[in-house]
Formats: sequence, C-alpha cells, structure tokens
Amino acid sequence: MRTFKLTLAYDGTSYFGWQVQPQRPTIQSELQKAIATIVSQPVSVVGSGRTDTGVHAIGQVASCVVPWKSSGRNFGLALNTKLPLDITVTESVEVAHGFHAIRDAERKRYRYQLQMGGFDSPFERRFRWRLKQPLSLQLMQQAAKRLVGEHDFVSFQAAGSERATTVRTIFECVVYPQRASDYCDGLLLAIEIEANGFLYNMVRNIVGSLVEVGLRRKEVDWISSVLEAKDRTKAGPTAPAHGLFLVRVKYPPSIQLESDAFHSFDE
Repeated sequence: MRTFKLTLAYDGTSYFGWQVQPQRPTIQSELQKAIATIVSQPVSVVGSGRTDTGVHAIGQVASCVVPWKSSGRNFGLALNTKLPLDITVTESVEVAHGFHAIRDAERKRYRYQLQMGGFDSPFERRFRWRLKQPLSLQLMQQAAKRLVGEHDFVSFQAAGSERATTVRTIFECVVYPQRASDYCDGLLLAIEIEANGFLYNMVRNIVGSLVEVGLRRKEVDWISSVLEAKDRTKAGPTAPAHGLFLVRVKYPPSIQLESDAFHSFDE
C-alpha cells in the first residue's frame, strides 16, 4: 500500500460541498468512486478542508492510501479518465506513509471574487459575487490590514462547527483589482486570505464585513471592534458561496517521496 497526495481543481456549482453525504453528489464521493474503479476496492480519501456547497477549488489537497504499483503521474492520469469533467486532478505524487491532508497542512489560502456593476455575465456569474453598488478599494484594503496577525476570530465563525479554539493567525489579507474580463463589463476585485487555519464560514464572513466597509456602511475601525466583540452578530453578512475558491494548501517539503509527479500541464 502506498500513500498519494492529490491536488484537485473543481467547479463546486453542482456539488453539495466536499464531504460525502447520502444521496447527494459531493467532491469526496466522486473522487472515492473514481479511485475505487481504478484499484478495484473501496478507498477512503481525506481532504485538506470541507469546502461548502457551491464553493470551488484551484488547489484542494487530498490524501489516500491505495494498492497502486505505478507512478504518481500515472495515478493522476488514470483518475482523470474516471472523474466528472468539472473535477480534475492537477497533481499526483507519492508521499511519506502517514501523510494526512488535514493534520499536516501548515497554511491555506482562499480567494473570493467580486464584480462591481456591469451585466450578469453567464460566464462569470457562477464564480463571482456581483454587487450593483461601487466599492471603495482603498477602504477595503485598509480594513483588511486590521485582520492580519493572531486574533480570536470567533466573531467571524458561523454556528454549527465548534472548534477547540477560535484563535487563528492570518498571514496575509489583501484586496486587489483583477484583470478586466472579456465576458463582463463590470469591475473585478478579489480578496485573498492566507492563514494557518480557518473557522466555519470565516472567509465568507470576513468578505461580507469588508464589503460593508467598501460600501461605506461601516468605518475602517469597525473591523477592529468586531474582532474585539467576539460576537458573530457584530460582523457583516455571509458572502455567497459561489465567489469562493480554495487556492492552495502548504505542506512541509519533506513529505514528498517522488519526483515523477503528475501535473495537468504535462504532455
């Protein structure tokens, strides 16, 4: 038996999140089904995080232990022949036995995409929160800086998934304009947050709060007061799921055993 680290990209629109649910399509269930088809036995897959219904990924990571005799590259190639078209393995590599996609993660980075004004593009609407009103980029950038560092983020945690501690460290929280799209005429923004871990709906609640500042409904200093309040009712609304992407997960470099990893851009 060998352990593999899989990096996945997916459009989460048609799925009820990552985690297996009875009678509902999820990313984890589709991946486990594909692996079982290839190795001819049931396999349990561990994901780095449980993305919610409608949330997307560019760099979700999963770990699995399988009776696979060929390379990680060939494992990834085989999986992509069995997965739905909206789920892709972008990297597959053998790692040290005992690797765990959740426990061994050091950092995660999320991106939230916004559109200001313009028409409701059929090509962007599944991947952006469209706002009709203009946002102040400068005010949002100032407010985002207040979140960097080690804080108790309980004010940004949704109910339903209690944790032993609500203290997390945000290493970076940036708001920036994205390149104009041929598919819509609005202004495009993104918010990226990298941390050592996230609470349930923490990113979407932070985004909703930063948007309140961008709409000039709240002052920049309000973000600091929300942190200090330790009360979810003091923060802004939860941003819609469809604008959120898991961008990447960082692990110690020592976990990788294999140099012949499969990458989706290999010929």
